Amino acid sequence: EPRTVKQHGAGINLPYEVRKEMALMLDDHQCALSVALNQYNKHHWLSEGAEGFISIHDLLAEHIQQTNKHIDEIGERVARLGGVPTAHPITQHELSYIKHEVEGRYSIRDFLRNDLEHELKIQDMLRKTINRAHELKDFGTVQVLEEILTDREDLGYHLFSVLEDDTLVRGMRHL
Repeated sequence: EPRTVKQHGAGINLPYEVRKEMALMLDDHQCALSVALNQYNKHHWLSEGAEGFISIHDLLAEHIQQTNKHIDEIGERVARLGGVPTAHPITQHELSYIKHEVEGRYSIRDFLRNDLEHELKIQDMLRKTINRAHELKDFGTVQVLEEILTDREDLGYHLFSVLEDDTLVRGMRHL
């Protein structure tokens, strides 16, 4: 069953209660990252405009690649703890602490602003889980999540930088 943890046989020397708590917290991150992945895919597909089509398209491709990697790393950690990661997209969305934006086309700036809000929430929640994993002496989860957090901070920084006001695209009227 999803969101369950084996009583015995996980191969990790942590008590069942610790493995279960960590597996469920990690599964929440895996669900949130799956929602973020779907959003990144949509925004990648709909990139357009002078600044958007190549540079934003490529930036979002990097976000997609990193998010896929993080989903895999967290899902594997859940399994190592003896848990069953949530895989159904509807259940993932229900369990996620971030939500899909309403369907439709928005400006690239709005897409990226939504992505940045998600990244900041993911970073906050990762820090909380890292703190809890430290308390429970689950240093394997700490290591996995600290690496992911560093990557997510980079992704958030990239989004923030793109959303800054300065731009090279002004047209030719200033000449």
